[in-house]
Amino acid sequence: GHESVLEHVKFTFAIEGVSRSLTHQLVRHRIASYSQQSQRYVKEEDFDYIIPPSIEKDEILKKNFIEGIEKIKDVYKKMIERYKEMGVEGEKANQDARYILPNATETKIVVTMNARELLHFFKVRCCTRAQWEIRELAYKMLEICKKNLPAVFEKAGPKCVFLGYCPEGEKFTCGRYPLKKDVIKNG
Repeated sequence: GHESVLEHVKFTFAIEGVSRSLTHQLVRHRIASYSQQSQRYVKEEDFDYIIPPSIEKDEILKKNFIEGIEKIKDVYKKMIERYKEMGVEGEKANQDARYILPNATETKIVVTMNARELLHFFKVRCCTRAQWEIRELAYKMLEICKKNLPAVFEKAGPKCVFLGYCPEGEKFTCGRYPLKKDVIKNG
């Protein structure tokens, strides 16, 4: 029950193939260290991108999404070319041209979190209410943590697993556990 000792145990994850959307959510977990691929030092002319499953499964959405991404790639290349004509190259050109890049842009990030913060991260990000991409990442990280430190992470996961009830309320529950109000009423 003394969780302070868990702050001395750290895990480092090298994460790739995720979107900048995901990393914007990830860095909100403040008790961690991050090193993310730079868009300032790395030219993004032919950037890879992440397509959300809801877009991937619909032909029209997917077609529109890919067309939009390709237009952005073209504009980005034109901006870099124009900067070059102006005698501006490298990070000086990239730092302003990157403003056109979408949140779907694929990135790489290294994350170090202590075990206590990871338990909190899993409570929040393994929940069905979490955005799909960060939830997938959280479950992959949880799998690694359980394998390497099962005594600490054996019961880790969404808040409802830890609490034995859903704290999200009637409108947002996935139905896996009873609602808090029902547990209190019956308790």
